[in-house]
Amino acid sequence: MFSEALAQAAARVEARLLEAIAAQEPSTVAEAMRHAALGGKRLRGFLVLEGAALHGIEAGRAVHAAAGAEALHAYSLVHDDLPAMDDDDLRRGRPTVHVQWDEATAILAGDALQSLAFELVADPRAGLDPACQLRLVAGLARAAGAGGMVLGQARDIAAATAPAPLDLDDITALQAGKTGALIGWAATAGPVMAGADPAPLDAYARALGLAFQIADDILDVEGNATLAGKRVGKDVEAGKATFVGLLGLEGARARARALADEAEAALAPYGVAADSLRQAARFAIARQT
Repeated sequence: MFSEALAQAAARVEARLLEAIAAQEPSTVAEAMRHAALGGKRLRGFLVLEGAALHGIEAGRAVHAAAGAEALHAYSLVHDDLPAMDDDDLRRGRPTVHVQWDEATAILAGDALQSLAFELVADPRAGLDPACQLRLVAGLARAAGAGGMVLGQARDIAAATAPAPLDLDDITALQAGKTGALIGWAATAGPVMAGADPAPLDAYARALGLAFQIADDILDVEGNATLAGKRVGKDVEAGKATFVGLLGLEGARARARALADEAEAALAPYGVAADSLRQAARFAIARQT
Protein backbone atom coordinates (compact mmCIF):
# COMPACT_ATOMS: atom_id res chain seq x y z
CA MET A 1 0.00 0.00 0.00
CA PHE A 2 1.09 3.55 -0.71
CA SER A 3 0.64 4.66 2.90
CA GLU A 4 3.04 1.95 4.05
CA ALA A 5 5.60 2.81 1.37
CA LEU A 6 5.42 6.49 2.32
CA ALA A 7 5.79 5.68 6.02
CA GLN A 8 8.79 3.43 5.39
CA ALA A 9 10.48 6.09 3.27
CA ALA A 10 9.69 8.75 5.87
CA ALA A 11 11.27 6.68 8.64
CA ARG A 12 14.42 6.07 6.61
CA VAL A 13 14.77 9.71 5.57
CA GLU A 14 14.01 11.09 9.03
CA ALA A 15 16.59 8.77 10.62
CA ARG A 16 19.29 10.05 8.26
CA LEU A 17 18.25 13.68 8.79
CA LEU A 18 18.21 13.42 12.58
CA GLU A 19 21.54 11.59 12.49
CA ALA A 20 23.03 14.53 10.59
CA ILE A 21 21.56 17.05 13.05
CA ALA A 22 22.82 15.03 16.03
CA ALA A 23 26.33 15.30 14.57
CA GLN A 24 26.24 19.09 14.91
CA GLU A 25 27.87 20.91 17.81
CA PRO A 26 25.39 20.78 20.73
CA SER A 27 23.65 24.14 20.99
CA THR A 28 20.28 25.85 21.13
CA VAL A 29 20.43 26.16 17.35
CA ALA A 30 20.93 22.38 16.99
CA GLU A 31 17.94 21.80 19.31
CA ALA A 32 15.86 24.15 17.16
CA MET A 33 17.00 22.37 13.99
CA ARG A 34 15.81 19.05 15.40
CA HIS A 35 12.50 20.59 16.46
CA ALA A 36 11.96 21.93 12.94
CA ALA A 37 12.97 18.67 11.26
CA LEU A 38 10.63 16.36 13.17
CA GLY A 39 7.41 15.12 11.59
CA GLY A 40 5.83 15.86 8.26
CA LYS A 41 4.86 13.63 5.36
CA ARG A 42 8.40 13.44 3.90
CA LEU A 43 6.92 13.52 0.40
CA ARG A 44 10.00 15.19 -1.04
CA GLY A 45 12.28 12.54 0.43
CA PHE A 46 9.92 9.86 -0.86
CA LEU A 47 10.14 11.30 -4.36
CA VAL A 48 13.94 11.18 -4.24
CA LEU A 49 13.96 7.52 -3.14
CA GLU A 50 11.33 6.45 -5.68
CA GLY A 51 12.97 8.28 -8.57
CA ALA A 52 16.30 6.73 -7.61
CA ALA A 53 14.81 3.23 -7.44
CA LEU A 54 13.41 3.64 -10.95
CA HIS A 55 16.98 4.21 -12.15
CA GLY A 56 18.75 1.46 -10.22
CA ILE A 57 20.03 3.57 -7.32
CA GLU A 58 19.36 1.76 -4.04
CA ALA A 59 17.83 3.55 -1.07
CA GLY A 60 21.01 3.37 1.02
CA ARG A 61 22.76 5.57 -1.52
CA ALA A 62 19.84 7.86 -2.31
CA VAL A 63 18.84 8.55 1.31
CA HIS A 64 21.46 11.28 1.69
CA ALA A 65 19.90 13.37 -1.08
CA ALA A 66 16.42 12.52 0.22
CA ALA A 67 17.36 13.82 3.68
CA GLY A 68 18.87 16.88 2.01
CA ALA A 69 15.55 17.65 0.35
CA GLU A 70 13.79 17.42 3.72
CA ALA A 71 16.41 19.60 5.43
CA LEU A 72 15.88 22.29 2.81
CA HIS A 73 12.12 21.98 3.15
CA ALA A 74 12.40 22.35 6.93
CA TYR A 75 14.54 25.46 6.53
CA SER A 76 11.94 27.03 4.25
CA LEU A 77 9.15 26.34 6.74
CA VAL A 78 11.10 27.85 9.64
CA HIS A 79 11.71 31.06 7.70
CA ASP A 80 8.23 31.19 6.15
CA ASP A 81 6.69 30.97 9.64
CA LEU A 82 8.55 34.07 10.88
CA PRO A 83 6.55 37.21 11.73
CA ALA A 84 8.17 39.04 8.81
CA MET A 85 6.90 36.36 6.42
CA ASP A 86 3.71 34.34 6.99
CA ASP A 87 3.65 34.85 10.79
CA ASP A 88 2.52 31.38 11.89
CA ASP A 89 2.69 30.03 15.42
CA LEU A 90 1.92 26.35 14.77
CA ARG A 91 3.65 23.87 12.46
CA ARG A 92 3.22 20.08 12.38
CA GLY A 93 1.19 20.31 15.57
CA ARG A 94 3.96 22.02 17.55
CA PRO A 95 4.95 25.63 18.21
CA THR A 96 6.95 27.15 15.37
CA VAL A 97 10.64 27.68 16.08
CA HIS A 98 10.40 31.42 16.67
CA VAL A 99 7.58 30.82 19.17
CA GLN A 100 9.39 27.96 20.95
CA TRP A 101 12.62 29.98 21.12
CA ASP A 102 12.89 33.40 19.45
CA GLU A 103 13.23 34.96 16.00
CA ALA A 104 17.03 35.03 16.04
CA THR A 105 17.20 31.33 16.86
CA ALA A 106 14.68 30.59 14.11
CA ILE A 107 16.71 32.49 11.51
CA LEU A 108 19.91 30.72 12.54
CA ALA A 109 18.28 27.28 12.68
CA GLY A 110 16.85 27.82 9.21
CA ASP A 111 20.23 28.93 7.90
CA ALA A 112 21.86 25.86 9.44
CA LEU A 113 19.26 23.50 7.96
CA GLN A 114 19.83 25.01 4.53
CA SER A 115 23.57 24.46 4.83
CA LEU A 116 23.02 20.93 6.09
CA ALA A 117 20.92 20.17 3.02
CA PHE A 118 23.89 20.72 0.74
CA GLU A 119 26.20 18.76 3.05
CA LEU A 120 23.83 15.80 2.85
CA VAL A 121 23.48 15.95 -0.94
CA ALA A 122 27.27 16.06 -1.27
CA ASP A 123 27.83 13.10 1.09
CA PRO A 124 30.50 10.87 -0.51
CA ARG A 125 28.86 7.76 0.96
CA ALA A 126 26.27 8.01 -1.82
CA GLY A 127 28.94 6.67 -4.16
CA LEU A 128 27.75 8.78 -7.07
CA ASP A 129 29.63 9.86 -10.15
CA PRO A 130 31.17 13.24 -9.18
CA ALA A 131 29.68 15.00 -12.19
CA CYS A 132 26.20 13.70 -11.32
CA GLN A 133 26.61 14.74 -7.70
CA LEU A 134 27.69 18.20 -8.79
CA ARG A 135 24.53 18.45 -10.91
CA LEU A 136 22.48 17.55 -7.85
CA VAL A 137 24.12 20.24 -5.73
CA ALA A 138 23.81 22.90 -8.44
CA GLY A 139 20.19 21.94 -9.11
CA LEU A 140 19.32 22.20 -5.43
CA ALA A 141 20.92 25.64 -5.27
CA ARG A 142 18.78 26.80 -8.21
CA ALA A 143 15.63 25.33 -6.67
CA ALA A 144 16.31 27.08 -3.37
CA GLY A 145 17.45 30.44 -4.67
CA ALA A 146 16.30 33.64 -6.31
CA GLY A 147 14.84 31.80 -9.29
CA GLY A 148 13.04 29.17 -7.20
CA MET A 149 11.78 29.04 -3.62
CA VAL A 150 13.04 32.50 -2.65
CA LEU A 151 11.45 34.03 -5.73
CA GLY A 152 8.16 32.31 -4.96
CA GLN A 153 8.14 33.60 -1.39
CA ALA A 154 9.09 37.10 -2.54
CA ARG A 155 6.17 37.07 -5.00
CA ASP A 156 3.88 35.88 -2.23
CA ILE A 157 4.91 38.76 0.03
CA ALA A 158 4.66 41.32 -2.78
CA ALA A 159 1.16 40.14 -3.65
CA ALA A 160 -0.14 41.37 -0.28
CA THR A 161 0.44 44.99 -1.29
CA ALA A 162 0.12 44.71 -5.08
CA PRO A 163 -2.21 47.28 -6.68
CA ALA A 164 -4.11 44.52 -8.50
CA PRO A 165 -4.90 40.96 -7.33
CA LEU A 166 -2.96 38.08 -8.83
CA ASP A 167 -4.56 36.21 -11.69
CA LEU A 168 -4.31 32.48 -12.36
CA ASP A 169 -1.07 32.76 -14.32
CA ASP A 170 0.48 34.86 -11.55
CA ILE A 171 -0.42 32.37 -8.82
CA THR A 172 0.79 29.47 -10.94
CA ALA A 173 4.18 31.19 -11.43
CA LEU A 174 4.38 32.05 -7.72
CA GLN A 175 3.74 28.48 -6.62
CA ALA A 176 6.05 27.01 -9.25
CA GLY A 177 8.81 28.62 -7.22
CA LYS A 178 7.57 28.47 -3.66
CA THR A 179 6.31 24.87 -3.72
CA GLY A 180 7.14 23.38 -7.10
CA ALA A 181 10.87 24.05 -7.31
CA LEU A 182 11.89 21.68 -4.51
CA ILE A 183 9.34 19.05 -5.53
CA GLY A 184 10.81 19.22 -9.03
CA TRP A 185 14.35 18.78 -7.74
CA ALA A 186 13.31 15.85 -5.53
CA ALA A 187 11.46 14.03 -8.31
CA THR A 188 14.32 14.37 -10.79
CA ALA A 189 17.17 13.62 -8.37
CA GLY A 190 17.03 9.90 -9.19
CA PRO A 191 17.70 10.18 -12.92
CA VAL A 192 20.32 12.84 -12.25
CA MET A 193 22.11 10.43 -9.88
CA ALA A 194 22.08 7.80 -12.60
CA GLY A 195 23.05 10.13 -15.44
CA ALA A 196 19.68 9.45 -17.10
CA ASP A 197 17.11 11.68 -18.80
CA PRO A 198 15.06 13.51 -16.12
CA ALA A 199 12.41 14.82 -18.57
CA PRO A 200 9.57 12.38 -17.72
CA LEU A 201 9.96 12.96 -13.99
CA ASP A 202 10.32 16.70 -14.54
CA ALA A 203 6.94 16.73 -16.32
CA TYR A 204 5.50 14.60 -13.53
CA ALA A 205 6.81 16.97 -10.88
CA ARG A 206 5.49 20.11 -12.55
CA ALA A 207 1.97 18.73 -12.49
CA LEU A 208 2.37 17.20 -9.04
CA GLY A 209 3.71 20.38 -7.45
CA LEU A 210 0.83 22.47 -8.70
CA ALA A 211 -1.73 19.84 -7.68
CA PHE A 212 -0.16 19.72 -4.22
CA GLN A 213 -0.48 23.48 -3.82
CA ILE A 214 -4.09 23.53 -4.98
CA ALA A 215 -4.82 20.86 -2.37
CA ASP A 216 -3.15 23.12 0.22
CA ASP A 217 -5.42 25.99 -0.80
CA ILE A 218 -8.46 23.73 -0.45
CA LEU A 219 -7.30 22.59 3.01
CA ASP A 220 -6.86 26.22 4.06
CA VAL A 221 -10.57 26.73 3.37
CA GLU A 222 -12.10 23.52 4.68
CA GLY A 223 -9.32 21.69 6.50
CA ASN A 224 -9.17 20.72 10.17
CA ALA A 225 -6.46 22.54 12.13
CA THR A 226 -5.95 19.57 14.45
CA LEU A 227 -5.40 17.18 11.55
CA ALA A 228 -3.34 19.67 9.59
CA GLY A 229 -1.16 20.55 12.57
CA LYS A 230 -1.25 24.22 11.57
CA ARG A 231 -3.62 27.13 11.46
CA VAL A 232 -6.17 27.03 8.63
CA GLY A 233 -8.10 29.87 7.07
CA LYS A 234 -5.12 32.20 7.23
CA ASP A 235 -4.98 32.85 3.48
CA VAL A 236 -8.59 34.00 3.45
CA GLU A 237 -7.97 36.19 6.53
CA ALA A 238 -4.95 37.76 4.81
CA GLY A 239 -6.89 38.36 1.60
CA LYS A 240 -4.41 36.33 -0.44
CA ALA A 241 -5.22 35.30 -3.97
CA THR A 242 -5.50 31.51 -4.08
CA PHE A 243 -6.60 28.86 -6.55
CA VAL A 244 -9.79 28.41 -4.55
CA GLY A 245 -10.46 32.14 -4.61
CA LEU A 246 -10.08 32.26 -8.38
CA LEU A 247 -11.59 28.91 -9.36
CA GLY A 248 -13.99 28.20 -6.49
CA LEU A 249 -13.84 25.01 -4.45
CA GLU A 250 -15.24 22.73 -7.15
CA GLY A 251 -13.15 24.36 -9.85
CA ALA A 252 -10.02 23.95 -7.73
CA ARG A 253 -10.82 20.30 -7.07
CA ALA A 254 -11.35 19.69 -10.78
CA ARG A 255 -8.06 21.39 -11.64
CA ALA A 256 -6.21 19.33 -9.01
CA ARG A 257 -7.67 16.10 -10.40
CA ALA A 258 -6.68 17.08 -13.94
CA LEU A 259 -3.15 17.79 -12.79
CA ALA A 260 -2.95 14.45 -11.00
CA ASP A 261 -4.02 12.79 -14.27
CA GLU A 262 -1.32 14.77 -16.07
CA ALA A 263 1.28 13.68 -13.54
CA GLU A 264 0.30 10.03 -13.94
CA ALA A 265 0.44 10.27 -17.73
CA ALA A 266 4.00 11.58 -17.58
CA LEU A 267 5.06 8.30 -15.93
CA ALA A 268 4.09 6.18 -18.94
CA PRO A 269 7.73 5.47 -19.94
CA TYR A 270 8.28 3.66 -16.62
CA GLY A 271 5.28 1.33 -16.78
CA VAL A 272 4.15 -0.39 -13.60
CA ALA A 273 7.50 0.32 -11.91
CA ALA A 274 6.24 3.86 -11.25
CA ASP A 275 2.98 2.85 -9.57
CA SER A 276 4.08 4.30 -6.22
CA LEU A 277 4.63 7.66 -7.88
CA ARG A 278 1.18 7.42 -9.48
CA GLN A 279 -0.29 6.81 -6.05
CA ALA A 280 1.67 9.79 -4.73
CA ALA A 281 -0.15 12.01 -7.23
CA ARG A 282 -3.50 10.79 -5.91
CA PHE A 283 -2.32 11.20 -2.33
CA ALA A 284 -1.32 14.80 -3.02
CA ILE A 285 -4.87 15.83 -3.84
CA ALA A 286 -6.72 13.60 -1.33
CA ARG A 287 -4.67 14.25 1.83
CA GLN A 288 -6.11 15.86 4.94
CA THR A 289 -2.81 17.32 6.21
